[in-house]
Amino acid sequence: MGLLTFGLNVTLDGCCDHREGIADDELHDYFTQLMDAAGAMLWGRVTYELMESAWPAVARDENAPRAMREWARKLEAKPKYVVSASRRDFPWSNTFRVEGDLHEAVRQLKEKTPQGVLVGSPTLSAALERLGLIDEYRLVLHPVLTGHGPTLFQGLEPSRRLELVSTKRLTSGALALHYRRREG
Repeated sequence: MGLLTFGLNVTLDGCCDHREGIADDELHDYFTQLMDAAGAMLWGRVTYELMESAWPAVARDENAPRAMREWARKLEAKPKYVVSASRRDFPWSNTFRVEGDLHEAVRQLKEKTPQGVLVGSPTLSAALERLGLIDEYRLVLHPVLTGHGPTLFQGLEPSRRLELVSTKRLTSGALALHYRRREG
C-alpha cells in the first residue's frame, strides 16, 4: 500500500494561501520531485479548479520558465483524483472523481497506488487527517508573515505528534520539512 503524503507551502504564521509563498525555480523543482515520486495526485474541488485554471496553459507555453513548465507538463500526465460532492465532470487529462465513502475511497486509492499519493488541498487534508489517513507531511515553510489565513488543520482535536525525517534549506530561506506520523 502506498503512503498518503500531504505536501503544501505554509508561511511562518501558518497561512497556506498559495499566493503567499516564494515561488521560484527551486521551489517548483522541489515539488516536481515530490510529484515524480508519487503515483497520483489527490485534491479537493477548489484546489483542482485552481490547478486546472492555470497549469494546462503553462504546460503548452514555450515561454514559461523551465521549472514551471516542467511541473505543468508532468502534472498533465499524472493521474489526478478529485473529491467533490458538487462537480462530476473533470475534463483535464487523467482526472478522475473520487466516489463513495471518503475513508474507504482513499484507502483503496492508497492500496492501488504503491508509489503513493500526494495530496495538496488544505480542507481535504484536514478531513483526511481526522480520518487518520495521512502518513507523511512535506511542508515548505516560507520566511513570510502574512497576518491572515487560511491556516492548516484549524480545529483539529486531539493534537498529533509527528517525527521529523529530514529538512532542506532552500536558497530563498524557505525550509522543506519532511515529517512522518508518529506511531502510538
